[in-house]
Amino acid sequence: MDPIGPRGLQQREGALGCPQEGLPSPSESSELVQECLQQFKVTEAQLRQIQASLLGSMEQALSGKASPAPAVRMLPTYVGSIPHGTEQGDFLVLELGASGASLRVLWVTLMGVEGHKTEPRSQEFVIPQEVMLGPGQQLFDFAARCLSEFLDALPVGKQGLQLGFSFSFPCHQTGLDKSTLISWTKGFKCSGVEGQDVVQLLRDAIQRQGTYSIDVVAVVNDTVGTMMGCDLGVGPCEVGLVVDTGTNACYMEEARHVAVLGEDRGRVCISVEWGSFSDDEALGPVWTIFDRTLDQESLNPGAQRFEKMIGGLYLGELVRLALADLAQRGVLFGGSTSPVLLSPGSILLEHVAEMENPSGGTARVHALLGLNPRTSDAELVQQVCAAVSTRAAQLCAAALAAILSRLQHIREQQKLQIAVATGGRVFEQHPRFLAILQETVMLLAPECDVSFIPSVDGGGQGVAMVTAVAARLAAHRRLLEETLAPFWLTREQLVALQRQMREAMAKGLQGKTSSLRMLPTYVRAIPDGSERGDFLALDLGGTNFRVLLVRLASGGVQITNQIYSIPEYVAQGSGEQGILLNWTKGFSASDCEGQDVVYLLREAIKRRQAVKLNVVAIVNDTVGTMMSCGYENPHCEVGLIVGTGTNACYMEELRNVASVPGDSGHMCINMEWGAFGDDGSLGMLSTYFDERVDQASINPGRQRFEKMISGMYLGEIVRHILLHLTSRGVLFRGQQIQCLQTRDIFKTKFLSQIESDSLALRQVRAILEDLGLPLTSDDALMVLEVCQAVSRRAAQLCGAGVAAVVEKIRENRGLEKLTVSVGVDGTLYKLHPHFSRLVEETVQELAPCCEVTFLQSKDGSGKGAALVTAVACRLAQMTRV
Repeated sequence: MDPIGPRGLQQREGALGCPQEGLPSPSESSELVQECLQQFKVTEAQLRQIQASLLGSMEQALSGKASPAPAVRMLPTYVGSIPHGTEQGDFLVLELGASGASLRVLWVTLMGVEGHKTEPRSQEFVIPQEVMLGPGQQLFDFAARCLSEFLDALPVGKQGLQLGFSFSFPCHQTGLDKSTLISWTKGFKCSGVEGQDVVQLLRDAIQRQGTYSIDVVAVVNDTVGTMMGCDLGVGPCEVGLVVDTGTNACYMEEARHVAVLGEDRGRVCISVEWGSFSDDEALGPVWTIFDRTLDQESLNPGAQRFEKMIGGLYLGELVRLALADLAQRGVLFGGSTSPVLLSPGSILLEHVAEMENPSGGTARVHALLGLNPRTSDAELVQQVCAAVSTRAAQLCAAALAAILSRLQHIREQQKLQIAVATGGRVFEQHPRFLAILQETVMLLAPECDVSFIPSVDGGGQGVAMVTAVAARLAAHRRLLEETLAPFWLTREQLVALQRQMREAMAKGLQGKTSSLRMLPTYVRAIPDGSERGDFLALDLGGTNFRVLLVRLASGGVQITNQIYSIPEYVAQGSGEQGILLNWTKGFSASDCEGQDVVYLLREAIKRRQAVKLNVVAIVNDTVGTMMSCGYENPHCEVGLIVGTGTNACYMEELRNVASVPGDSGHMCINMEWGAFGDDGSLGMLSTYFDERVDQASINPGRQRFEKMISGMYLGEIVRHILLHLTSRGVLFRGQQIQCLQTRDIFKTKFLSQIESDSLALRQVRAILEDLGLPLTSDDALMVLEVCQAVSRRAAQLCGAGVAAVVEKIRENRGLEKLTVSVGVDGTLYKLHPHFSRLVEETVQELAPCCEVTFLQSKDGSGKGAALVTAVACRLAQMTRV
């Protein structure tokens, strides 16, 4: 492609400074001028093509697809959080490559968003050309000497210093403090560095210097520093854009979309490295003869093509090539040239901005180019400068629009409101660049409401902020782990719990004092499939009362039911309804505890005088669950409930039940294991948060096992942990959230939703924000970890209990291997995404000689009650026979 034609850049004949013969006519001059300027014009369609192509390359690179090679690198920076205003402390910053041939050292003091602002102390060192192009060790030794010289002037003493390393070149980062140089740019070409960890090279140089104790905490490129250095007063800033010597952008991506990380939670800052974007189909139509010449004469021909159309290192050279071509064609300066026009690198970014300035541009053209321009010449120079810089801003906007479109898509927001931190000398020195950028972004990404915020000091405060955020996260991580440590149970603790439960079971069966009552249910057999008839079942649950008609026939089980809601005044009123030992699950109806509830029910039926009913059996939901599953599976000899409350039952050898005569056959034992530990035996596992929940309950000191496991209490445990972490500054920026003070506001169902693998962190945040918890991604992740710790402990405690039960059955029968099924019901077990798996894994670990299958009951309390009645009738008929 050569749109300039045969009289192109290669025809540079004629004496220096002298007009060429045969100047073009005015009409030819006008045509040549338009031909030159037209090359720098980019249509909306071309911009959209670049936007779409770059977005496709971004997605391809994020997914880890290597073939074909993506046109951009999407490099994780391992910066997982943006500042939230509490960062404080003194930090050292070393900035290399952000401003060309210089190195900067800074001392930055952060005082939090409310604290007194202090200006960073800084010193700039010019990097000699021989260092920029020499051995890598020489460059890093130079950096270490600059650090020492800077610190020598400060009252630092021997304290350990935390340093953020701003290294503004394309790197492959594998950790916050591990980064391998991919390629040099911006005029650097030090040998022996590409493919090496630049952090380690700097550490080695500091150690060779041996003057100060400096810990390199983070390596940060200038783009990430720009994002992190954004003024916190404008709200969260999640995109950084640099147009300086080179150009790049970064943004906060959902970690689950970054294949190389293997993470499914949280966010990570991605450095787009868009300077290397080189899609021929997208860039070809806007790639001019001047771009080609500049590329061929650069230090890295064929690389960083997009950067060479935008970066401040190259804009002046593009203008020089275009002006030299017009002059040599006789269109400009009467065909005269000058050393400036013919010397590569002689026109700089600031010169372009000065010549383009409408007010004083004409005088600057004369001063900078060494020529005496006519008014028309000066205007043409200004047009060329404007064309080059306008194209750069538009191309940059197309690339930025690709990022914004992605964020709007992955966050599923109809209108994305976002702040973009800008940094670099092009923004600072070119007055129109930002305005053109904004206008073009509005055109290409109308669904995004973008605020452009100049970065305070990307290379300085931004890098210090990355270091400070890393320090804050590390401190918060320690506090979080310290808080949750008691919830992470060891195998030894679970084995001890299993043993304690076995001991309590044995005592309860023998009638001795025990926190497990081990109550005979007088259910002596599980269904054998021969049961037939119609049975009425009444199911009094946590919030509802059901009446069921259950028909057992050869074709299966048919159930008809009606559900009635239980008003609170009934649940906690008088109890005109086995002998009730105590209420749980929020019931506290008076005059029932110590009474025979069957008698109470019979009396209530008599008072109604509506129907004749024989109350054959009273069944709790746990036994009903076992019987319901037993109808389908003859190995089901254990029942388990994990819902609002928790309990278990199992088939015990009758000879072991001291309170019931007989030594043959079986008896279903209702363990009432929710009360396990009421004698203080769970003290070793109880936490401060369990104590708070217990003390605030309607039955302090009772149902201690249930309060560590069941759905009525887990949300409350989480709420108390969140309050504690907030008071320590770990959550919600340490601000007390009023809604968290409300008891029971954090429902256990939220644990199931928050821990769901199918929900993105954005949805988790939405769930929590609906509760009135204004949180960051960091907060959401920590709330997730709290929920995981509480529910995991609950599942493990439950599993240890089941392991105790099945091991007892196995030993009762003298079996080396027991095959048994557990019928399970309850919303927590059924709806929580991981609870059932964790229970099963715990049982498998603690009871390896038992092959345990868990069966979820479809209607344990209703169908099960009918089956108990049917089995009782079958056994009674067999006795009569």
